[in-house]
Amino acid sequence: MPAVGSAAVRFQSFDLLATLVAVAHSDGSVLFANAALEDALGISRRSIVGSLLPESFTEPLSLSNALQGVGGNQFAALRYDAWLKRLNRDPLQVHVIVTQTELADEIVIELLPLELQARQDREERLAEQALANKELIRNLAHEIKNPLGGIRGAAQLLEMEMESPDLTEYTQVIIHEADRLQSLVDRLLAPHRRPHVVGDVNIHEVFEHVRLLLSAEFPKGLTLVRDYDASLPEFRGDREQLIQTILNIAHNACQALVDRIAQGDACLTFRTRVARQTTFGKQRYRLALELHVIDNGPGVPASIKDRIFYPLVSGREGGSGLGLTLAQTFVQQHHGLIECDSVPGHTDFKILIPLP
Repeated sequence: MPAVGSAAVRFQSFDLLATLVAVAHSDGSVLFANAALEDALGISRRSIVGSLLPESFTEPLSLSNALQGVGGNQFAALRYDAWLKRLNRDPLQVHVIVTQTELADEIVIELLPLELQARQDREERLAEQALANKELIRNLAHEIKNPLGGIRGAAQLLEMEMESPDLTEYTQVIIHEADRLQSLVDRLLAPHRRPHVVGDVNIHEVFEHVRLLLSAEFPKGLTLVRDYDASLPEFRGDREQLIQTILNIAHNACQALVDRIAQGDACLTFRTRVARQTTFGKQRYRLALELHVIDNGPGVPASIKDRIFYPLVSGREGGSGLGLTLAQTFVQQHHGLIECDSVPGHTDFKILIPLP
């Protein structure tokens, strides 16, 4: 036991990594396993330490040979892909990196889940996209807003000079359209103008507020399901932004469900959970809120699935394409992430927000 305790102290920095890490002897016996590996395998660290790591793989011989090769100084490091067995779950495909340490019989094994790498790449693209959207919106809004006031003012002056009342119909069209564009610009700039007001938030109060709004708007044909984890704590956040986020996503879902609402079998589910030891935004969080808005509609059109968070991209006729863009902005202001998984009959918008 003293050796295990000593290893836990010496290698404790590995617990800060999101990737799965073990330290083993050349015979495969585990000296240390980090929290990420413990979570991935679904068994306690105490059970992992002292066990033979190769037996956790679908093909144990590959890791055994790698450990012996590195331990025998045949090479300093080795990489290959493998499948990691997990308790009561499907095997996880990982990229294995076996590396020498300063001590002869201590070898570091790093496992990079390929799905995690793909997710991190996707999150990075979303973050870059959101930043580009923010700059685009600001610049475009200001470019539109400046001449817009002039157009509206000129139409009003022209209307005052007209002798024929019949012609004012045309100036009214100009004024009306200018006002509509002004409203659009204000909506584009809204999240960047309003300060981030932080207070104690009960996420279920947020969902219940949205549920009541939707119940009033769609009194028939829509079933609203509450699947709440009552143990969720209050957290620090901007309540109004979170209400707008959930409302935007849910309202989009209801618009996609219009045919099923007419048939009477539309379903919208609000789900709340705690995610433990989760990684997003290239950081690992001990606890995070996991919020879902799930509908049984036709799904996000394939043509826009990769662009649904872009401004002015909409899957329906007459849509502004701003709802999800604003939702993404508000979630990112909470240092969170919003994702969408959609197939016909099941669309799931998942929001992750870190908890302290």
